[in-house]
Amino acid sequence: MHIWIDADACPNPIKEIIYRASHRKQICVTLVANQRLTIPISPLIKMRQVDKGFDIADNEIVRLVAANDLVITSDIPLAADILNKHAYVLTPRGERYTLDSIKERLVMRDFMETMRASGIQSGGPAPLSSKDREQFANQLDRLLSTLDKG
Repeated sequence: MHIWIDADACPNPIKEIIYRASHRKQICVTLVANQRLTIPISPLIKMRQVDKGFDIADNEIVRLVAANDLVITSDIPLAADILNKHAYVLTPRGERYTLDSIKERLVMRDFMETMRASGIQSGGPAPLSSKDREQFANQLDRLLSTLDKG
């Protein structure tokens, strides 16, 4: 198993939780971003910098991910691609996407995109809260424990 982080938009507190889990479970982590990021010195944690551009980091993650890997992202189309490769997806807010739930998310995303294109402002997501961080940590622990057993 490998953990991939869609790192351009992943909040730093979530990365810190992943780094601790990586160390505790001895799981390799790769951050993929279009800019240089500071990462802890660890043989388990790597940074993969890609060119700037639309979906370049996403495409790199899809290219590299393998079945049973875990991807941390809130990007819904990326999540759909990852799930189709039989890997796992967890959002930085601790929501686990599945093949069943991602279909609904894609429909809602497309609907909201249509609304924004017609001039309706929807606002962005709320700031990451301590409850979100706790939910992420709990879901990550549950998922990693399940994968350890399986």
